[in-house]
Amino acid sequence: MAQMTMIQAITDALRTELKNDENVMIFGEDVGKNGGVFRATEGLQAEFGEERVFDTPLAESAIGGMAVGLAVEGFRPVPEIQFFGFVYEVMDAISGQLARLRYRSGGTQSAPVTIRAPFGGGVHTPELHADSLEGLMAQQPGLKVVIPSNPYDAKGLLISAIRDNDPVVYLEHMKLYRSFREEVPEEEYTVEIGKAAVKREGTDVTLIAYGAMVQASMKAAEELEKNNVSAEVIDLRTVSPIDLDTVLASVKKTGRVVVVQEAQRQAGVAAHLISEIQERAILHLDAPVMRVTAPDTVFAFSQAEEVWLPNHSDIVEKANEVINF
Repeated sequence: MAQMTMIQAITDALRTELKNDENVMIFGEDVGKNGGVFRATEGLQAEFGEERVFDTPLAESAIGGMAVGLAVEGFRPVPEIQFFGFVYEVMDAISGQLARLRYRSGGTQSAPVTIRAPFGGGVHTPELHADSLEGLMAQQPGLKVVIPSNPYDAKGLLISAIRDNDPVVYLEHMKLYRSFREEVPEEEYTVEIGKAAVKREGTDVTLIAYGAMVQASMKAAEELEKNNVSAEVIDLRTVSPIDLDTVLASVKKTGRVVVVQEAQRQAGVAAHLISEIQERAILHLDAPVMRVTAPDTVFAFSQAEEVWLPNHSDIVEKANEVINF
């Protein structure tokens, strides 16, 4: 195994699938010679050629339209939206075309497209770069939405996404790109889409998170343990579809739940998940399901970002609230 950052694991997954399938194509703004803003595609154009890894104009709508056309012609496009805050320009291709293609064609066509994009706060990006818009995608039937929290999952989930015959929105939290390393197999492997992971076993309260909030939840669980509170941490990994079996098993064990997301309270997937938990397992709950989120405002400018974003202290506070309900 090799020690990899998340960005290295993503590059490794892309290289693996370019080697495995000649129909895989990567394109987007500056993904060719420059290797992308975060160097996720660094070296891939030199290795696989300009016909399979290439730059596009600064036009997200064109990137989406090309992905639709290539998918219909039998390719496996992996377009990059340079920052997910720019997704509004490509919403028709994603929600109006790719998500409906299999149904619209009566199952005769599929859309094996993996849309990669960075998102997330904590790195002081300009306006419209860090927005957590996964809720928009998760509310669209026909799309799978994947958000890894660590290098191992990043590689395995991306390989699974590229091999999937339906469209996958694959979101990469910018703060996680180079924040830590872990062991990642150098050979190919997959992580199942739609399957959550229990990152830490616990008995008193369940913390459910995804993306960068998984790391914050793990830190919160360590602090709670100092006060004899045993927190179980679940990494959703996929926010559409959500692995309710894993979630409900934990709920029935602990009886108390905090859902954590970086997105605003009215955004993300926390509200949907809470409604599913309370509809399916209310008799197993010893307290209302609570949540830690950003406030319901537009994403703060970088000067106020650290105040605006939820953190591990907020999670500890909410966990104690649900424990003492």
